Amino acid sequence: MTQAGGRTGRDESAEERADRMWGDLIQEVRVAQTGVQILFGFLLTVVFSGKYDHLAHADRVIYTVTVVLGACATGALIGPVSLHRIVSGRRVKPRAVDWASRLTFVGLFLLLATMSASLLLILRVATKHHPAVVWLVAAVVAWYVLCWYLVPLWVRRRHTSR
Repeated sequence: MTQAGGRTGRDESAEERADRMWGDLIQEVRVAQTGVQILFGFLLTVVFSGKYDHLAHADRVIYTVTVVLGACATGALIGPVSLHRIVSGRRVKPRAVDWASRLTFVGLFLLLATMSASLLLILRVATKHHPAVVWLVAAVVAWYVLCWYLVPLWVRRRHTSR
C-alpha cells in the first residue's frame, strides 16, 4: 500500500498480521529459550559438584537466587508456546500475540538477571571475592541493557514513522 509515492505499511488483515507477528515472536523465543535452558541446566549441576560444599554462605545465596531466576526465565520463555497451544483455534491470535510478547519481554528481563547473577557468582569464586568483580558485573549488565533494550528502543524511536 502506498500513499503519495511512499510506502505506508503492509497490506495485510489483522489475522495475517497476527500470523506474521506470531511467527516472528516464536523465532525470537527459540533463540532465548535455547540460551536459558542451557544456562539453567548448567546451574542445576553446580550443586552436585564437590566444590559446592566449600562455597561461602553469600555465594550459596547468590547461587540459590540464580537458580530461581533461571527457573522463572525458563517458565516465561516457554510460556508463549503453552499459550499458543492452549488458545490455538479459538480466534484469539492477536491477543495471544500480545500476551506472548509480554511473557517474552519478562523472560528476557529474567534471563538478564540470571546471566548477571551467574556471572557474579562465577567471578566471585574465580577471583576469590576480588572487590572489582561487582564493577565488572555492573559493566556487563550495562552492556546487556545497551544491546537488549537501549539500542532497540533508540532504533524504534528514530525509525518509527509517526
